[in-house]
This record gives sequence, C-alpha cells and structure tokens, in this order.
Amino acid sequence: MKRSHRIALFATVFLVTAATTLAAGLEDRVREHTLKNGIKILLVERHASPTVAAWIRFKVGSVDERSDERGIAHLLEHMLFKGTRTLGTRNYGKEKPILDRIETVAESLMAEKLKRDKADRNKIMELSRDLAALEAEAGKFAVKNEISEIYSRNGGVNDNAFTTKDNTAYMVSLPSNKLELWAAIESDRMRNAVLREFYTERSVVMEERRRSYDANPEGKLYESFLAAAYVAHPYGQPTIGWMSDIANLSRNKTESFFHRYYAPANAIVAIIGDIDPDKTIALVEQYFGSIPPGVPVPPVAADEPRQPGERRVEIVEDAEPQLLIGFHKPTLPERDDYVFDVITMILADGKTSRLYKKLVVEKQLAADISAFSAPGSRYPNVFVIAATPRSPHTAKEVEEAIYGELDLLKREPVTATELQQVLNKLEADEIQGMSSNSGLANRLTEYEAIAGTWRYLVEHRRKVATITAADVSAVALKYLVRENRTVATLTKRENAK
Repeated sequence: MKRSHRIALFATVFLVTAATTLAAGLEDRVREHTLKNGIKILLVERHASPTVAAWIRFKVGSVDERSDERGIAHLLEHMLFKGTRTLGTRNYGKEKPILDRIETVAESLMAEKLKRDKADRNKIMELSRDLAALEAEAGKFAVKNEISEIYSRNGGVNDNAFTTKDNTAYMVSLPSNKLELWAAIESDRMRNAVLREFYTERSVVMEERRRSYDANPEGKLYESFLAAAYVAHPYGQPTIGWMSDIANLSRNKTESFFHRYYAPANAIVAIIGDIDPDKTIALVEQYFGSIPPGVPVPPVAADEPRQPGERRVEIVEDAEPQLLIGFHKPTLPERDDYVFDVITMILADGKTSRLYKKLVVEKQLAADISAFSAPGSRYPNVFVIAATPRSPHTAKEVEEAIYGELDLLKREPVTATELQQVLNKLEADEIQGMSSNSGLANRLTEYEAIAGTWRYLVEHRRKVATITAADVSAVALKYLVRENRTVATLTKRENAK
C-alpha cells in the first residue's frame, strides 16, 4: 500500500474512532435537569478552555404562526435585541407612555390603510407624521445594542440569534466566570423584554424582505417553490412573512405571541464548557426558576394533503438559470426519513457523490448540485435537489439527467461500499459538529426541540447503520415519483418564450 493511502486510511480510521468515542461519551456526559416551570437544561463539562457556550432555543418558529401572524417569529428575533425594562433604556418610566401612544397611532394607521381605495389619504398622512414624531421622541430614551455591548465588554463573542420554520435560538459564547452575567441578561430578556423601536425595526425587516426575496431571484425561486409544494401546511409560508403580512404586524400582537410562547414551557437551555453542573443548575434556577411557564406550543393542526400530480413553477428574471426539484417525504422518527438521509448522501454529498460525478464532472451539465430536506423537520417535509445548469446547457437537460439518476437508484441496489461511505461521513460530521462548545450546544438543543430528545444525536448513526440497499430502492420507488414532485425553474429573461 502506498504511503499516501496508508495516511488517508489512518486519518479515516482516526476520525471514525474519535467520532464514535465522542458520541458514545455524550450519553454519559450530558447532564439533564428540568425546572418546575418547564425549562429543560442540558449541560456538558469541558475544561479545555475557561469558556462556555450558552444557548436558549425556543420550540416555536414560523410554522406556529396563525394566518394573521405570519412573519411574527422572525420579527421577534430582531426585537429581543432591543432590551428590557432596565436594559436598552435611559428611563423606562418616561419611555413607556410614549411607546403606548405609538401603538395607538400605529394601529389606527394600519386600520386606515386596510380600507385600501376607501382610505382617507389625509388621515394616513396625519397619522404617519404623528407616528414619526412619537418614534423620534421615544428614540431619545433608547440605548441601542446595549445587550450586545455588555456581552462584548465582558469577553462575549458570537452573540446572535436565528429563526427557522421550527424554532428560534439565541446564543453567545463567553468566559466561564461571566456565566452569571448571561443568566441575569437572558432571564431579564425572557421576563421583561420591551419591544421598543418596533415600527422602525419592522421597516428594517420589510427592507430585508425586499432585498433577500423580492429583488433576489434565487430567494424568489425558493419561496415560490415552497409555496407550490405546500397548499395547506404552513411550511409553505415564508419565515420572514409576505410583505403585506409584515406591514400589518403590531407591537401588541407581537407582544402577545412573545408572552404566550417564548417562555419556560418551550425553552431548552444548553450550557457547554468550563462549568460545574451542580452550581450551574443552581444558577439557572436562581435566575429563571420564578418565570411563569407560559403555554406549550400546540401542534399544527393542518395536514398537507397527498399531492395528486406534478406541480411546476417558473420564475423569469435577469439571472442565470436555477433548478429545484422536490418530493414530499416523512420526517423523523419515521424510518423512511433515515433512508432519505442515506439517499441524500449517496446522491449529492460531496464530489464523490453520484449526481456530482455524473452531472458536474463527467457530463458537465451542471456547475453545482446539492440535496437536502426542507423547510423544517417537525412535520413532513420535502427532499430537494438543487442544481445550477452550466451554460450552454439548460435546466431541462439537467432535470432529465437527474431523473435518470433517480431511476437508477430505484432499479439497481446501492453498493455496500456506498453504504459504508455514508456511515463514515456521518461519523466525520459528528466529530466536526460536536468539536466546539457552540456546535454541541446547537445540536443538543436542536434535537431536543425537534426529535424530543437530544439522544437522537447519538442514536442517528445507529439507525442509519440498519438501512439496507433494499430500503433505499423501496423508498426511492415510493416517493421519488412524478405525481409527488414539485419543480421550480429560474429562467433567464432573454431565454423565456
């Protein structure tokens, strides 16, 4: 065996062994504790450096919004950086009456605008002027970015947040001796958040929507693809909301959503790093234990009906062609979802995958190709293949080539080598994802929120290891069919007919 091959083999064996050890060790190292108000705490001691990663993930996302609340979870992500009754303000006692007047004027303005062609234009202009004046007056009391600046002054990094279809997460990494600071800030934010500068920030989000979707061909394609794939389930709605949705969100409505769901009953806390678990549990209890539990997020009642036939969407823009092909599929813990994990990796995980080798390298039909499940995992989702045609080849050529590879997946069993490669890659991904404190906190809270237990993280590979070639063929035959398919293409305007 050549030396380079021996080195590569050794590296693979090392990664697999390390990942297996790390994953197995988690079962003994993760400390769980649940407060009486419902907050689930996940702790892992790691003393390699005097730092911690602290995450709070709420089991609420855009999928949990009613039709008149679309975009509210994403807007709340922005608003919770605005501060509390004591943070982000110079004098909350004087600020609050102005915020209340702002809300009265803003709701009157929205109500008048909803009259559309019957609206009183002079009244709209007057209310708009009043709103701007009140916002300027309230702005004198606001201290911008105070929470982030406090973290930064105390060695905090990666102070951030994100909202998905399924949940919302807030995270920061900081020196371990500053953990009490984190507890004080985040418990105050959960208990006493003030949605100041609401309508100013709502305008920021509307501009984000214009930039990322309305004026972004790829964003518009993906949004239209999901809207076509789902006709009943809220997974088809954009996380940011449609423009008219955002324009009609009020502070009162957003505060109601916040107090209802962004509460202990829906919160998972992960603290990973240089900690004493017993002292950390006592600290979280001290700061978070008296917060009212709130209301558990109810399950989404809507079921997406079985798709009766292929759906197609075309977006015509001054942009290079793109292609999205999606097939409805189940989500975890269904066994077929594990099979799709295997299919995804065999078809499009890396440069040795089937679609990449065939379409990008050999035939040079595509410049890039990938596969993933979207748009969430709490409810049945869609297996998506995304491709960028390579000029002068068309999206139609790429689409037909993809179907050829899917037919091959149905007809011919995948090899034992391919199945083993999937397991090797999964283990390498595990060690990479769990190597940092923040990466581990992310994964623990994600699986606790979506799968109901963080142990999905260590059980996943074991279940994937039971998947056979026959399982892959059967699932491909069942789901990767025309009537279960949604196709979206981005066509360059000069090529449209």
